[in-house]
Amino acid sequence: MGKKSAASTSKSKEKRQARKLEQRRIADGMTYVTLANKLTDLATYCKELLIYRNKELEVDMYIQKVTDLDKNILQWAIDLTERNMKKLYETCAWGWNKEKKVEEMTDDNAFYLIAKAKNGSPLAFSHFRFDLDFGEPVLYCYEVQVEAEGRRRGLGQRVLKILERLAHGTRMRYVRLTALTHNPAAAAFFRACGYNLDETSPPKEEAAHYEILSKATGDQAADDAQSCDLSDGIQAVHVEAQL
Repeated sequence: MGKKSAASTSKSKEKRQARKLEQRRIADGMTYVTLANKLTDLATYCKELLIYRNKELEVDMYIQKVTDLDKNILQWAIDLTERNMKKLYETCAWGWNKEKKVEEMTDDNAFYLIAKAKNGSPLAFSHFRFDLDFGEPVLYCYEVQVEAEGRRRGLGQRVLKILERLAHGTRMRYVRLTALTHNPAAAAFFRACGYNLDETSPPKEEAAHYEILSKATGDQAADDAQSCDLSDGIQAVHVEAQL
């Protein structure tokens, strides 16, 4: 066999380098996820956001791993999810399976952001996790649930802002979530908060009942902007929201 041409050799070298870079990127991402999951005081990344006050609400928030969460608060979160989401689940391909939902919400890797009113009653929560998703380190928001008396008062927006701050502080590249397509109010809310269709979202012909939305963290947003400039304009399981 003859020698490879210079062009062929150069192309093979580029492919090897690209593979190495991709492997390094995934390894770094896994390192960030592992470190994030070991953190015991996530509040340090968003302390000033954990107090929420407006004319109608006085809310204090805290973050805990599910293994440290008060059992009564966890049961409240499970009950609120069922009250808010059971009918929506029953009208889509997933159906409602409480045992499966409880298993998901009590996974050892689950973190909870809990919002309580001034009188101590819980008003809202988010279940989220740090994970490697399609090779990217992400904060995956599984759920955002708000009691009826806490809705339309900016509380849901503050919850997402806290998740975004946590994602940035722990070097996650995106906040990702999954929205049911037949819950248009939630989808509109997420888009109003800057979430867009993620590249990992399945085609509608494959899964018409849900879509994956995401919002880049500060670092990833800067990378995306630079990528757009360089290329001449070419260019996160699931959340259930009752907001």
